[in-house]
Amino acid sequence: MTHPPDLTEDLVATAHALAEAARTETLRHFRGASLGTENKDKGGFDPVTVADRAAEAAMRDILAARRPQDGILGEEYGAAEGTSGLTWVLDPIDGTRGYISGTPTWGVLISVRDASGPLYGIIDQPYIGERFEGGFGRARLSGPHGERSLATRATATLTDAIIFTTFPEVGTPADAAAFRAVSARCKLTRYGMDCYAYALVAAGQVDLVIEAGLNPYDIQAPIAVIEAAGGVVTDWSGGPVHDGGRAVAAANAAIHREALDLIGAAGA
Repeated sequence: MTHPPDLTEDLVATAHALAEAARTETLRHFRGASLGTENKDKGGFDPVTVADRAAEAAMRDILAARRPQDGILGEEYGAAEGTSGLTWVLDPIDGTRGYISGTPTWGVLISVRDASGPLYGIIDQPYIGERFEGGFGRARLSGPHGERSLATRATATLTDAIIFTTFPEVGTPADAAAFRAVSARCKLTRYGMDCYAYALVAAGQVDLVIEAGLNPYDIQAPIAVIEAAGGVVTDWSGGPVHDGGRAVAAANAAIHREALDLIGAAGA
């Protein structure tokens, strides 16, 4: 669906306003002495902090003022229906485990979607000051070193590829086995980074991110940014991954196809 220029300009401006508000709230608490961490998973460890909630609340306040007709899906405060056909998908801190550990590789994920999927997204790293955006004809990184266009790498084969996943165990044992099948072919495997790994695909630094167990708010902004930069993001069968689950984010179609073939051969 084509959207008029005045609408796309407003959506982009709104997304940047959300990112600025989230920067303020997340930096207010980052590396603070009293972060107020709670565990959302009684069977494991799924942390949430006062910063997660404050950042999402600040973004929702802006949407209520600027785009009250739009829907919202956020990690901390759930879904709110809209009437415009557009929904904002918000993850106030993607990588809360990294955030509470003091590492600067967590990020704020903001995207706006229609029925077809993500239209535009931002991956923002407040502490480093880097903002990756993609969609509506934009594919751009702005940060301490200025602005530049985003473009994924043209790596032709997995033997020359760099691959990331957040957790070494990936998902189920079968998921982990499939990841290892791809990882074994790659030149370099790295772990961690959360949403920042997807930003590195868009920036042309790495070639693949493979993950499982994702929620919609984990992947929709990365889809928009990576696809705008020339990459490919699908589920492990090559279909849409807008609603989360198991994702393959690749720098180009050749690397993507090779990864999917190995995942399929592993039976995942």
